[in-house]
Amino acid sequence: MPPIDTALIVLAGIALFAAFVNGALGYGFSSLTVPVGLVFYANRVLNPALVLIEVFVNLYVLFINRSGVPAVWRRVFPILIGLLPGIGIGAYALASLEPVWIKFATYSIILPLILLQAAGWRRPFQSTWLVGLPFGTTLGILYSVTTISGPPLAILFNNQGLVKDEFRAGLALVRVTESCMTAFVYYKVGLFITESTDILPVLAGCAVVGIPLGAYFIRRMDAETFRRICMSFDAWVVGFGLSRVLIELNLMASPWAYSVMAGTILIDVYLLYVFFSARKAVSRDSQVPADLAAHSPSVRH
Repeated sequence: MPPIDTALIVLAGIALFAAFVNGALGYGFSSLTVPVGLVFYANRVLNPALVLIEVFVNLYVLFINRSGVPAVWRRVFPILIGLLPGIGIGAYALASLEPVWIKFATYSIILPLILLQAAGWRRPFQSTWLVGLPFGTTLGILYSVTTISGPPLAILFNNQGLVKDEFRAGLALVRVTESCMTAFVYYKVGLFITESTDILPVLAGCAVVGIPLGAYFIRRMDAETFRRICMSFDAWVVGFGLSRVLIELNLMASPWAYSVMAGTILIDVYLLYVFFSARKAVSRDSQVPADLAAHSPSVRH
């Protein structure tokens, strides 16, 4: 492990950026902080501090999006019930398994989720108890092991066709529930250790500064473009982290392990090309009717 000052500086930098993204999009604090943070810290150190910060961050996001709660709470209720057993299973796994295997599982699970989200995967369906309960349990395991739930939730809510206010309210409801429950379970199984409390002030300061800045900035930028760029950053970092863990576990030798990162970058560059090409085509199509209207002769009566 590098000197603690170096680790804290890097952690503060990525946490500030992640808080900025969270303020802009309503999620992203953990999904951006964890991949970089795991290079320096084990999940058992990083997760408890992140969960405590997310309790307050998610409550804030829920408060500012409270107007959308009445329209969406029935859809997310099965997910909230499903979270209960999942969080318990995940917390037990976090306390029991070797840290390096937890890192491997974290990177391996979230990388395909990020790429699916970046690809704009769409399979419209309705949220029912048959879908919500198993999804909630799986999400609870994922969150309590990694503190990440934004990518799968974003995929689910986008495929349900939630509008902006409903999307953010539903996301906040689930994340408030999972962060509060996970913090309680972590406390019960003794995961709040000294190393976690040492990095807590750094994460808290970054959240206090970054979230309001992100909320202010997003009013002046296209949210979808910003979100897509953040996903690319996340995918590249996760690809790097997975390559490092493969070497650490002796599953692949260096430099061949970095082919995972290279493959991730190539896939994401292609998805970026598709994304910006589609947006350029939409912009061009919308401009044509406007130009026709501007040059058409006025009709006088």
